[in-house]
Amino acid sequence: MSEQRPPAPPVGPGRLRQNSIYRRGTLGQAPRVPTHPDELESRARKAMSPQAWAYVAGGAGSGATVSANRAAFDRWQVVPRMLHGNTSRDLRTEVLGTSLTAPVMIAPIGAADLVRPGSDVAIAQGAAAAGTPYIFSTQGCAPMEETARAMGDVPWWYQLYWSVDERLVDSLIGRAEAAGARALVVTLDTTMLGWRTRDLDLGSLPFTQGVGIAQYTSDPRFMEIVRERVAAAGEEPSPLAGTTGAQKVVAAASGARTLVNQARRHPGGTRDNLRSAEPRAAVETFLDIYSNPGLSWTHIETLRRRTRMPVLLKGILHPDDAQRAVESGIDGIIVSNHGGRQVDRSVASLDALVAIRERVGPEPVVLLDSGVRSGADVFVALALGADATLIGRPHIYGLALDGADGVQAVVEDVVAELDLTMGLAGAASIAEIRSGDFVVPAPPR
Repeated sequence: MSEQRPPAPPVGPGRLRQNSIYRRGTLGQAPRVPTHPDELESRARKAMSPQAWAYVAGGAGSGATVSANRAAFDRWQVVPRMLHGNTSRDLRTEVLGTSLTAPVMIAPIGAADLVRPGSDVAIAQGAAAAGTPYIFSTQGCAPMEETARAMGDVPWWYQLYWSVDERLVDSLIGRAEAAGARALVVTLDTTMLGWRTRDLDLGSLPFTQGVGIAQYTSDPRFMEIVRERVAAAGEEPSPLAGTTGAQKVVAAASGARTLVNQARRHPGGTRDNLRSAEPRAAVETFLDIYSNPGLSWTHIETLRRRTRMPVLLKGILHPDDAQRAVESGIDGIIVSNHGGRQVDRSVASLDALVAIRERVGPEPVVLLDSGVRSGADVFVALALGADATLIGRPHIYGLALDGADGVQAVVEDVVAELDLTMGLAGAASIAEIRSGDFVVPAPPR
């Protein structure tokens, strides 16, 4: 009788990804998208315009919160366990009825056409190829319906900025439901733009060029407001009034570029849009009404009658706010400081996660956003209480380097490292990471 060989252990996404990269390496092909987070960021910066880099990479004020997000991860260390005998890992999990092949989702980032035209659809294509849910941004560059088609059967969520116009809020929520969104993510921390010094020093705000307002210009309620404003407007003073001759020449050239950019991005033909007041009015209307500085718990309490989707609140950092959200029946919390883009010297999201999970207990759904760059980061976040994590800037860097394929590569690299970290640390499932003692505080330096 021939000797029976034991079955080979299954090969997880980590080894599959490694093997694929190393095989291409034998042919002299290095990855188009670097696997090291610092190199990914460095290469992406070279591929992006100064305005795009400022918008994506910049933080509020001095950038202290961006640094704090990374420093928070440095305060924890993984403690691998040996001789565990695990030969396979199960990275699957479920969050509010959305099945995840790994505890990773793509975070909403607006105005990504600064980085690459067709950004939202490309991100969706990359996310779908990686089997990873994508949270669409209200400040997207394509109508949500178009982006949803690119996701195919892979689930997606919708992120909402709460407008001062309540009918617009209802319209956006209704469109998301009709297009197939699995959950509604309400961003709380951007009722006003933070003091974003890199953008300010360039005088660059993408929305003024019509970048990042496609969810609005594709919305019937928003366009109703725009047309009402256009109809009500009389003769407006020239924007060049009071300037000198030389200033008028420079301003006229810049103004003309802005008008062309607005016309190109507005629905309809560019030539017709250049003869219309509508594109400029759409930008001005957006800037006036896109977010509500008076957003309060009273607004949040209306959501149960406005949507059937599960609702998550994004931007929670204080345990008291987290507890109130849970007690009010909110379905989930996303601990986030907006990638450090809103409040300088804010608490790091990972530090806030620890305090919030301690306050609300193990049952409520809590996700982590801000500062996550690698699979090892995801492992640490899960061990400290996150149910899943959001990937922000890294996927945009992948977009800058290789479009949809770059987004897919970044996500697959993160998942591959998570899988390998689990295998080497001795965790066979997401539940084991959450219940084990795999991380400890790093010793003081």
